[in-house]
Amino acid sequence: MMNQVNSPGLWALAWRRLKADTVAMISLAVVSLFMLLLLLSYSGLIAADWDTEAGVSYAPPSFLHTAGQPSGQPLSKPEAAPVVTDNPLDPLRDVIRELNQNQGNKDAAATSSQPVNIDGSEVVDPIAQELAEIQAELAKKQQAQIQERADSLPFGADKWGHDIIKKTIKGAETSILVGIVAALLATLLGTLFGATAGYFGGRVDDFFNWFYSIFTSIPYLLLILSVAAVLQQKGVGTIILILALTGWTGPFRLIRAEYMKHKAREYVWAADAIGASHLRKMFIHIFPNISHVALVQVSILVVGFIKSEVILSFLGFGVPVGTVSWGSMLNEAQNELILGKWWQLTAATAAMALLVTAFSLFTDALRDALDPKLK
Repeated sequence: MMNQVNSPGLWALAWRRLKADTVAMISLAVVSLFMLLLLLSYSGLIAADWDTEAGVSYAPPSFLHTAGQPSGQPLSKPEAAPVVTDNPLDPLRDVIRELNQNQGNKDAAATSSQPVNIDGSEVVDPIAQELAEIQAELAKKQQAQIQERADSLPFGADKWGHDIIKKTIKGAETSILVGIVAALLATLLGTLFGATAGYFGGRVDDFFNWFYSIFTSIPYLLLILSVAAVLQQKGVGTIILILALTGWTGPFRLIRAEYMKHKAREYVWAADAIGASHLRKMFIHIFPNISHVALVQVSILVVGFIKSEVILSFLGFGVPVGTVSWGSMLNEAQNELILGKWWQLTAATAAMALLVTAFSLFTDALRDALDPKLK
């Protein structure tokens, strides 16, 4: 009796091809590392104190800082009064004496302007001493906080003394979260529209094609800026909604073509013969056979939406004040470059370039691995 050999399925073959591709596995490791940082940051285990003023303003990276060299601006000290010399040959003697006399007159005028009672006695403020003590205590605390700030940090600090590496990790959380959620919603919309148009055809297909033509006739950047101006609400949820409503056209075109091809297959006819409904044939019988197309579209849109979020935040249509992302970091960095502070720009750009490159390479490898025509 011959042993029955089970042929591997589509996903098993795809995983074999991915494991054989070194570039794909390295890219997958980099993407997995960013996903791990996203989970740790979202749960508050890392970068939760990114907004803490850990360093002085514009603290340089550690490798640029010289020990003993101050990196922040020294605190201003009150200027001492000029000393009057008795040397009759000093040309500045009379000028300095006149300045001191004017200052004394001002102090006397300030003292004499104190309010007085009817009997001529000065009014005593009952809480003046307490206010002075409170002000002195606040000044000491502020001075202690300034002294506790580091002169340098491993990757530098921004204008407010925030640690750049923690800020980059927190920005990665926002940018990646926006990219993933918006890509899932856009693919969901594109799949629903494409399945309906491709399966039913006729006037339904004509309507969705007309709707698709309107969206694709407008330049993408102008379209997302127009939707952002209409919504007029800044926030992560608004950005996700903007990207999802403008990015469904790519999945729609591919899913529609796949449904037009698969609805004439024998297994769909068999499902129709046993009385399966349209929804069952669309999403129980046909969709599992084209799910790899939707998966590839999700991975492609994640890369595009991360870049779109950066563009929106850079132009001021993105995340609100108090929320950090790679786009908001680049927006701040454009003013810092004038002062020669380049480390925030470098950190945000390097992190975004690394993730986008790794995700793009992995997407290409995944698309090739799921293509049944490639062996």
